[in-house]
Amino acid sequence: MNVKLTGMVLLVIAVALMAAGLAENGPSAVSTDTGSPVAATWINAVKSTDTVSIPSSSVDENTNVHFKVNTDIGEIAVMAYRLEDEVFVRSNVCPPCGSIGFSLAKETLICDSCGTTFDAATGLGIGGACISYPKESIPYTVSDGNLVMKLDDVVDAHRKTVEFN
Repeated sequence: MNVKLTGMVLLVIAVALMAAGLAENGPSAVSTDTGSPVAATWINAVKSTDTVSIPSSSVDENTNVHFKVNTDIGEIAVMAYRLEDEVFVRSNVCPPCGSIGFSLAKETLICDSCGTTFDAATGLGIGGACISYPKESIPYTVSDGNLVMKLDDVVDAHRKTVEFN
């Protein structure tokens, strides 16, 4: 292959990666304002006896985050994301495909594994193979710059999310 053709192939690959939001800064650097998906950033949660908390600044800085919580029923994945002026906290699992990751594109959650879409405001399925598993909301309070959830609410949301609807 000649040098000119090789250069052209590399340019096409680079443009495709940039269009997919996977270039240098990664997909989490893409803004929801453009409609391009914002991949979730892993953060650490703090668990006490009956509560779980995350810094609200982590959601402000990253738009879309997820974290794991150890419970009596096992490890549970949770997501928190900013949609306009509101923060939502939900169960972060797609039972049929086994995914624990969702990207945020404007007002839609997109399963990182199967591509099923969910309404980010309600958690209800929009389209795809796993729409019968809506993402249950987890109530929280804001205290000292943290989003604080009851551990029982995290477990309850997870159980409801893994049930077929």
